[in-house]
Amino acid sequence: MKAIYKLFFLIFSPILFAQNPVQLDSLLKQGIEARSNNEYTKSLELLTKVRTIAEENSWYKQHFLAINNIGANYYSMLDYGEALDNYLEAYTIALKHLDKNEEMIVLNNIAILYSKEEDFDKAEEYFSKAYVLAQEQNDSFKTGLYAINLGIVANQQNKLDIAAKYLSKAQEVLDADSAIYVLIAIALAENQYKSGNLVAARSIALNTLPQLESISFNEDRISILILLSNIALDLGENSNAIRYAEEALEASKNLENRINAHKQLAKVSIQTGSYKNALSAKDSIINLKDSLNILKNGRLFENNKVKFEIADYRRELQRNRELQIQERTTLYSLLGISVLIIILIVWAMYNNIIKNKQRRILDQQNKEFIELELQKKESDNLLLEKQLQSKEAKALLKEERFKNELENRNRQLAAKALQISARNELIKEVISRLSDQTEIARNAFLSAKVKELNKLLKNDSEWDSFLTHFEEVNHGMLTNLRSLHPELTANDIRFLCYLYMNLTTKEIASLFNITVEAVRKRKERISNKIGLADSGGLYGYITGL
Repeated sequence: MKAIYKLFFLIFSPILFAQNPVQLDSLLKQGIEARSNNEYTKSLELLTKVRTIAEENSWYKQHFLAINNIGANYYSMLDYGEALDNYLEAYTIALKHLDKNEEMIVLNNIAILYSKEEDFDKAEEYFSKAYVLAQEQNDSFKTGLYAINLGIVANQQNKLDIAAKYLSKAQEVLDADSAIYVLIAIALAENQYKSGNLVAARSIALNTLPQLESISFNEDRISILILLSNIALDLGENSNAIRYAEEALEASKNLENRINAHKQLAKVSIQTGSYKNALSAKDSIINLKDSLNILKNGRLFENNKVKFEIADYRRELQRNRELQIQERTTLYSLLGISVLIIILIVWAMYNNIIKNKQRRILDQQNKEFIELELQKKESDNLLLEKQLQSKEAKALLKEERFKNELENRNRQLAAKALQISARNELIKEVISRLSDQTEIARNAFLSAKVKELNKLLKNDSEWDSFLTHFEEVNHGMLTNLRSLHPELTANDIRFLCYLYMNLTTKEIASLFNITVEAVRKRKERISNKIGLADSGGLYGYITGL
């Protein structure tokens, strides 16, 4: 009847698993499958990962399931102490964060362990708690299951009347077609046997035996066969007692069941006087116990190995978690710096736009001021002319003096006007040519120079500013050029700068206000100064500095 406790794991593990969130569904499934295949190390690694992730994210359902299944692993590995620790931890999580369903499950698991250790009082206590919760939840299936477990524990404590009440309750709430309904009959047969109702016990056992052919009821079949052997022995049917004991031995698949079957054979042999068979059975029991101890020692070693590997695995997870935190901190720092840089760039661009706008306003004001000055001078000249005309009656000498003075001023005004006009036309032509070139419009530096032309500031300081900016953009080019060829003049340097900027011959001619042919000749002359045989290599030479 001990198989009923293991059956509970098999019945409810899939149900619990089906309630898992999607994130850890696959890992939990793999962990449970690995435990079913006795791959305990793999199962514990997977479940430990689920446990760690769930604990970090406060996913209490997954956390509970991981720890509960870790306990099931240790239960299967016969490490009941470690299993109990995990079940108690799962019980704490269920009490604090989950509903009664999880609390019932872990209470039942804890009771299983106490029953395995034959601490039936503790087993009864925890089974009773689970039973009460199942009734409060109106869960007929679990109420019936826990009633069966309580009936089994009561039988083992020889509390036969109490056991009968629990089994009667199980019959009342469970469907007769339920997979665990047959367990009621097994417990009732044992109850009748211990009550002395041998015939009734045998009848129930014989009716139940055909229903236990499935491998999942193997331990229950062995329990029924041993019970039938005891009944036959008490009824004096020695041959049947031996036959049932031998069938139990034949059906036994593990060491514990084989030990129980040999104990029954030894008991029957002693009571029937077959002492030789009894000694043989006792020897088999000793050998099987030795094998069981070896198995348990191996399991103990495996448990310790698994615990070490799990501890190492959790340390590795901790290191990975710390590394992730460090990487996240670095990422946030880089993002913060990037945002700050973007803000500074936007601020600089905004300031530049404001300055350009102010510069345009100043240029317009200067232009208007010049126009006003010209208008004023024209007005003054007209006024002076009228004054001279009004004074025609004055002396010829004075008239001639005024006439000469007027002509002199007119010549100056005309010269200045022509100069201003010529310069303005030249500036407009240059601005027009430069404006047609889209690459210059995109270049902030050259655009600024165009705006400076509007301020009529085309002078040597502009060329010095150009050289300074050119040197900043083309690091060390002019310094290297002057160092290698000190014989070059300022105009040569200026010509090479335009050539370095990849300006066309026509563009350079316009800038120097010379012909295209003169540009070619100047290029050849500078090439000779530098020591180049072919002027076609001049551009490649200066760009290589």
